[in-house]
Amino acid sequence: MCRAWQLGPLLDWALEQAQAAGFSSITVACEATGHRWQVLEKLAAERGLTMVCVQGLLVWRAREGEDLTWDKSDPKDAMLIARLTTQLRCYEPETSDDTWSRLRQLGARRTRLLTESTACGQQLRDLLECVWPAALEAATRPLESASWCAAITVVLRRAEDGDVARVRRMGAIRFASAVRRELPAWGVTRVCGRIVTAVFAALGDTVGLVGHRHGALERAGFVIEDWRRVRAHREDVETRMLEVLDQLELTALVATIPGLSVVGAAAVLAETGDPSRFTSPRALVKHAGLCPREDSSGEHRGHSRLSGRGRRELRTAAWRAVWGAQHANPVLAARYEHLTTREHNRLAGQQARAACAATLLRWLHAVVVRRTPWNREVAAGLRPAVTAAGGRGAAVA
Repeated sequence: MCRAWQLGPLLDWALEQAQAAGFSSITVACEATGHRWQVLEKLAAERGLTMVCVQGLLVWRAREGEDLTWDKSDPKDAMLIARLTTQLRCYEPETSDDTWSRLRQLGARRTRLLTESTACGQQLRDLLECVWPAALEAATRPLESASWCAAITVVLRRAEDGDVARVRRMGAIRFASAVRRELPAWGVTRVCGRIVTAVFAALGDTVGLVGHRHGALERAGFVIEDWRRVRAHREDVETRMLEVLDQLELTALVATIPGLSVVGAAAVLAETGDPSRFTSPRALVKHAGLCPREDSSGEHRGHSRLSGRGRRELRTAAWRAVWGAQHANPVLAARYEHLTTREHNRLAGQQARAACAATLLRWLHAVVVRRTPWNREVAAGLRPAVTAAGGRGAAVA
């Protein structure tokens, strides 16, 4: 088996063969899978060779179109990739500097921590709902309440053998004091007395599988400690991402978009890379798979759906960012209301939110590439944007 870092002699041999046949150089082509194409790109750049990538979807379809089967082998795939390259059905891979590359890696780390954090929260809810459902009724949205999380942490640490009555013997005052000491670990300092009182009152509740409380609450204690650790790691990663935005001198620019947090913008930019590599905002939206896919033939007009192609992680980051921006940004709020209330081609809530996510990506592209603060009138389409050269450009809405 040949490793990616061992392909250097093969490139040298291929170049010698091409020059012996009268060619001046060669073009290296590969299917962009995993990280290996980056290694190959470095080896090609060291030898002054051009490298292009072919999308895996095109290779898969070409494999099927070859003989109507899905037969796969390295020699056959190499021939298919070479054929697609000669047809110019390829692209130049993204080349990013150290700063943008670091932002990409931090964004991937944050995405994983978000997944782990959500899993811990859901697991904690399931365990408490089974053996101690009264605890979940102490707050309207318990998993989003720092006071509730701090109170539950105190209970789980002190409830040995699953006996929550032992915590009740502390008394309400001592229990509240312990919760206040725990609060900073959850990112706040002000306690909600109503929630702490409700959790303390639930200590005497016997509804649920009381016989299973020992094991379930012990496991819940492990889960909530994992949750705290993941939250601390995520805060550290987000701080590092903000430092990278400062190095790129983008913090002040992305902060001009109402409703979009700087962390949310950093998460999106971590998936896009440098937006200037996209020729237009529409190209960025296509890269995220948020562009509509037409379905028409003759007189038939089907329902348009999102293409769903492109970078799935970018689509997720834009979707998360638009939830907060949609309510706090007046232009996005007006656009969402228009899309969901218009008479012709009215969109459902999720469809309109996806359209708003695409709008948010277009705004980010315009703000970052043009180095121009967000403008409400331009975003709403009331007047065209002005480019750096003084000419007029397309409105970013």
